[in-house]
Amino acid sequence: MQYRRLGRTEMRVSEVAFGAWAIGADWGDVSDDDAVAALEAALDTGVNFIDTADVYGDGRSERLIARVLKDRTDRVFVATKAGRRLRPHVAEGYNEANLTAFVERSLRNLEVEALDLVQLHCPPTEVYYRPEVFAALDGLKQAGKILHYGVSVEKVEEAIKAIGYPGVESVQIIFNIFRQRPAELFFRLAEEADVGIIARVPLASGLLSGRMRHDTTFAADDHRQYNRTGAAFDVGETFGGVPFDVGLEAVEALRPLLPPDLPMAQFALRWILMFDAVSCVIPGAKNAVQARANAAASDAPPVEAATMTRVAKLYEALIHPHVHHRW
Repeated sequence: MQYRRLGRTEMRVSEVAFGAWAIGADWGDVSDDDAVAALEAALDTGVNFIDTADVYGDGRSERLIARVLKDRTDRVFVATKAGRRLRPHVAEGYNEANLTAFVERSLRNLEVEALDLVQLHCPPTEVYYRPEVFAALDGLKQAGKILHYGVSVEKVEEAIKAIGYPGVESVQIIFNIFRQRPAELFFRLAEEADVGIIARVPLASGLLSGRMRHDTTFAADDHRQYNRTGAAFDVGETFGGVPFDVGLEAVEALRPLLPPDLPMAQFALRWILMFDAVSCVIPGAKNAVQARANAAASDAPPVEAATMTRVAKLYEALIHPHVHHRW
């Protein structure tokens, strides 16, 4: 496992980290035993950064993480998120009282005295134009409840606006073979501001695992079933916003580009890590086998320049019209 600096924080994080959405909810049934086994397997490979949120299973993900970390002596950084508990989810709800309540709930769930990293959880765009929101986060930091804060965004424009606030130390953004726009401008700006980048939805909700087919089905409580048109939250969170059939076509076009004996999922993760601006990538895992396979991407060989060029051309031809200017 290789490690990278998370922006200007003191954290050196595993470049392949653990995304804990799937062990909380919205990805079909995942038992507590499988969730714990996935976390343990990831940590045993050298993963030292876990990304979660207070709404993943209404705190289930955070509580499972606390359960696993209680018996470990190695330093593991945990990032969580705040804001999506708001009903309705509106900019006005991102105030000092609500943010404090959300943070204190996560402190209890994770059983810690201070949160390593808190991220605003894909708030409405208007929030980025409210300096008082970021002042509230500064206050939570001064109070010792959080050590660092950042944002999780839907749009590149939101990411660019966020890094204008001096307290923002990380940005979590969708970046994968099917969502390449952040690399055009934002990555350079983030590097100039010394802001860490956490790449989420790295496998386009499993499309880039290469295991899905036209007849693949999903459980009713899996967002890949109920959110394909954005019925529950931003459609970009599901398959990266790419129509399922289009994604399958693109996956088949990718197959000839894979190096021998390298699974597509590991190739897709290694492709992301070719971008130096990325601090870490956070694939999810529903069991120990998936967790170990994800971690192995850190030691995969670099993607050749010619292959990077061919991936870029494939994106332009098949994916760009569906996603590029939406996010």
